[in-house]
Amino acid sequence: MAFLSSTRRSFRLLIREEFVVSTDYSTSHLASKSSTFTPCPAVVCSMSSVKTPIFLTGATGYIGGSVLERLLNHPSANTFDITVIVRNAEKAKILESKFGVNVVLGNHQEHDKLEALAEKAHIVFNCADADDEGAAKAILRGLRKRHATVGDLPILIHTSGTGVLSDDAKGLYPTDTIYSDLNVEQLKSIPPTNLHRNVDLVVMEADAQGYVRAHIVCPSTIYGIAQGALVQAGVSNPHSIQIPALIKVSLARKRAGVVGQGKSLWPDVHISDIADLYITLFDAIVTNPDKIGHGWEGFYFGENGEHSWYQISRAIGEAFVELGICSDPEPTTFSTEELIKYFGSEAQGNYSGSNSRCRADRGRSIGWKPRYTTEDMLKSIKPEVVALMKQQKEGKA
Repeated sequence: MAFLSSTRRSFRLLIREEFVVSTDYSTSHLASKSSTFTPCPAVVCSMSSVKTPIFLTGATGYIGGSVLERLLNHPSANTFDITVIVRNAEKAKILESKFGVNVVLGNHQEHDKLEALAEKAHIVFNCADADDEGAAKAILRGLRKRHATVGDLPILIHTSGTGVLSDDAKGLYPTDTIYSDLNVEQLKSIPPTNLHRNVDLVVMEADAQGYVRAHIVCPSTIYGIAQGALVQAGVSNPHSIQIPALIKVSLARKRAGVVGQGKSLWPDVHISDIADLYITLFDAIVTNPDKIGHGWEGFYFGENGEHSWYQISRAIGEAFVELGICSDPEPTTFSTEELIKYFGSEAQGNYSGSNSRCRADRGRSIGWKPRYTTEDMLKSIKPEVVALMKQQKEGKA
């Protein structure tokens, strides 16, 4: 079935445990009138005429679309020259005509394009596939060239995910290990074989070589159906990956399912709050670049609470009962055969039974103020079920 294939593909791409846009920013803005404001090297020639070149990947996605919308609504948006790369010609046309964004048609396998676009940008937001090492290296090659030829020190904000902390608990127990993004030695101790880690280490090495100031944002389980002009225009994806994938599988088996006993714990964050984190970091970097750490001092977890996998599955079950899909809200354990059938492999299925515990201490230290809680996450599940049922009925999922 098409939606099951999509679910398997989603689990292979569990990138950023993945928008409600506000123009209420809590940190100093790019165009702050403060005497401490230091313009970034790309705009020192003329603050009145030269715009800051920004390159963003993932513009049509859940996270990238959220970040792009925030940039377009930023108080200093008229000082940005934003470029994106997209595959869909129709979406490219909308981005150019309705939103004034520069668009290059292409994909992330076209490394020459990524390299060239990165070379032209002072700031890069990489919000696409956290596991695409080739794309990350292409972007870094471009930033290295920019540093060598233009002379400024470009900025990279790369998207990873708290899946980098995941273990093999299979839903059987919660771990006591909790990571803080302020604990550099703890961050360095993460095994190089963990999910996302290969790309994270490439980014950290580039920062160590001195040709880029690199920062890594690690979203956790992102929830909430994104809102905003880009979603309304049909440009960006309004849905996350983790929770909708479990909903799709549960719809297929007509009952909520859970890996093991669902005892393992993960952090969560609303899409609006994680978009805020990117902009809070962006504002802090541009306003006081020498006061904001980078490299190992530039890791940012995105979380505002944590949940057990059982809580998510139970909320799916309760939504199913309310919607007349089944009569029992209690989730049942996925069999090995179901893990393979619905997720592509037993290992990929067991990912939804892993532990990943962390605290977003660094983001809060620079002014990030997330508003939504785990309770909001659980309340968001029924609307996701309704939305996915509608998509399946229309043949879109």
